[in-house]
Amino acid sequence: MTAPESGTTENRHQNRHEDRQEDRHEGKRGPSHDPAARERFWPLVREAMGGSRRDLTALPLGRAVFLLAIPMVIEMIGESLFAVADIFWVSKLGADAMAAVGLTESLLTVMYAVSVGLSMGVGALVARRIGGKDPSGAARATVQAILIGLVLAAIIGVTGALAAPRLLALMGASPGVLRTGSTFARTMLGGCVTVVLLFLINAAFRGAGDAAITMRTLWLANGINILLGPVMVFGVGPMPRLGVTGAAVATTIGRGTGVLFLLWSLYRGKGRLVVRRDHLRVDPEALRTIFRVARTGVVQMLIGMTSWVGLVRILATFGSAAVAGYTVAIRVILFALLPSWGLGNAAATLVGQNLGAGNPGRAEQAVWRAALYNLFFLGTVGLLFVLLSTRIVHLFTDDPVVASYGSRCLWIVAVGFAFYAYGMVVSQAFNGAGDTLTPTLINLGCFWLGELPLAYTLSRLLGFGPPGAFAAITAAFSAVAVVSVLLFRRGGWKRVKV
Repeated sequence: MTAPESGTTENRHQNRHEDRQEDRHEGKRGPSHDPAARERFWPLVREAMGGSRRDLTALPLGRAVFLLAIPMVIEMIGESLFAVADIFWVSKLGADAMAAVGLTESLLTVMYAVSVGLSMGVGALVARRIGGKDPSGAARATVQAILIGLVLAAIIGVTGALAAPRLLALMGASPGVLRTGSTFARTMLGGCVTVVLLFLINAAFRGAGDAAITMRTLWLANGINILLGPVMVFGVGPMPRLGVTGAAVATTIGRGTGVLFLLWSLYRGKGRLVVRRDHLRVDPEALRTIFRVARTGVVQMLIGMTSWVGLVRILATFGSAAVAGYTVAIRVILFALLPSWGLGNAAATLVGQNLGAGNPGRAEQAVWRAALYNLFFLGTVGLLFVLLSTRIVHLFTDDPVVASYGSRCLWIVAVGFAFYAYGMVVSQAFNGAGDTLTPTLINLGCFWLGELPLAYTLSRLLGFGPPGAFAAITAAFSAVAVVSVLLFRRGGWKRVKV
């Protein structure tokens, strides 16, 4: 087998030459003052939005990052809009409804951990196969991930739906929250198959470099969520008023529609990733590879996400208003972090594909480039959140106690945004390389051994209350960023086999 084109010496030199030219143009005049740059910019935007078919391992690095990042960032903006719109409508129902949403989302951490962990496995495997010019292997890996996801979603969904009220009670829900949110929790947990498949198939398309498909999927799913949300929450026309349960029904319908679109896209076969009838079989080798990468990925996400459960449990001891304020602030923070996560996904795809093409140096350059872009974005947003936290939170609640907790959470967490910019991209880069163990150990040290003890100490033992728990979030995520960058520079991720 011949080496991929991007792996040849001549092409690597050409890529580096074109990257240096791009950097010099931007450094001297900036793209907004360069007519030639503007002429290149808009065609690239159109290509990115339409779904580029070019080989991302052979393009100049700046263009490759751009073509992936644009649809991935826009995809995550859609997810961010839904997160904000959802809590906006639920906030009109009172503190108990908002607390029910926050506690249920904490319960969903197991499902999210399984989904994201499996996504790491399938995304890394698909990216390596596409980079190594093996699209059939990428399709087989996608089918295996879907089979695994269906089995696990059935187990989690049935168990969660049956035990939802008891689980809410264990989380410290008050009697009012239990009355308001039990059916909401049952619906969200029972419909988890839509979340699992949405994560897995989107990860496969991202790994293949078909970012425009995942962008359209989440805009479709979240668009339906946003339209149906107020209709089902408040009751419009013939639709009865379902309260907070209506938000869960709208979310499940929207995500289910997104899954159907993804399955149709896999079958249609117009992107890099195409599933044919001969791929619809059990592939033991691909299953073993996905499990090997995903098992530590699941643990990694469980550590990170269950730390949020512990954090909410600490906040619940201060009452529904503290949990409600935290829920509002975190939704606003997600509005900023999810687009930033899109840049991390772009870096992960480029890492996997370039390692598959035998070019680890280019993989590393892609990470630093994406992290720098992320720093510009999150640094700006973080500054705005610090300055405007009170005004932003008051858009979602008129309750002065809830707003006070929410605004303090928002500005305290936003202080660390510059650190998060690098941490998010570098963590995703490890996973894109198939090295899920390193970020797992980082999460264990920074969240379980750092964030939770610090949150309890500051909020309860030292008497700072909920702001002490908010400060622990900033400290933990900043520590993740610093440790991740130091370990990434050592380069062990380049030698991981997938």
